[in-house]
Amino acid sequence: MTAETSPLLRTVGIDGLLVSFGDRLDEAANRAALAFRAALEAEDWEGVTELSSSLVSTYLRFDPLALSHADLEARLRPLMASRDWREAPLPQGRRLHRIPTAYGGQLGPQLAEAAGLADMTEAQAVEALSSARVRVTALGFAPGQPYLGELPPVWNIPRQQALTPKVPKGALVLAIRQFVIFSVTAPTGWRHVGQTAAPLFRMGHARPFLLAPGDEVEFPALSETEFDRLAADPDGGVTSEVLS
Repeated sequence: MTAETSPLLRTVGIDGLLVSFGDRLDEAANRAALAFRAALEAEDWEGVTELSSSLVSTYLRFDPLALSHADLEARLRPLMASRDWREAPLPQGRRLHRIPTAYGGQLGPQLAEAAGLADMTEAQAVEALSSARVRVTALGFAPGQPYLGELPPVWNIPRQQALTPKVPKGALVLAIRQFVIFSVTAPTGWRHVGQTAAPLFRMGHARPFLLAPGDEVEFPALSETEFDRLAADPDGGVTSEVLS
């Protein structure tokens, strides 16, 4: 898919449609998916039961007893053609989160390896990663778990050839110009470069997921000693503010 041929509308089973704005992650395709989802939420069409966005697509689930694929497609296509969604403004209400992170050492055991692949020293890598601001492009894999990007091209490092058997909850991992923070303990093929104490999923909380697609995140560096003090902080040291 190219920018000239998108968006592309696909059928997903008997009760879903998928609108895609690219075939790989880039800033414009992700922007389009987020903006189009927000536009659909504003339309609030009767019979549409779920809206979500992925890296480059917006998904609609509908009640097939209330709507048919053809009915929904007839509504979608004019909206799809109404503007260049790849240049649309991002949705309102997004937040900026600063998540303190301990890089390297026992809490980020693969920082040196990732830095070497980026042709940096560990100190240069920490400076670059801790000063980057990235967007939550999507949530997936586990409750509240974010994919964040894109980092500068120097961080287009490959996944590992083999899985790391386990990284802890809160691990900050890196590959292919993206971060992921793990919301659960799990295996990964991405390199573990740092550790956060961010409470990504809070059962029963008014906002159960800390992060939402479209939010922006920074990962300021702190020492292992400072990180240990976060154990008593239910917010993991995270600060958040609404973006204008």
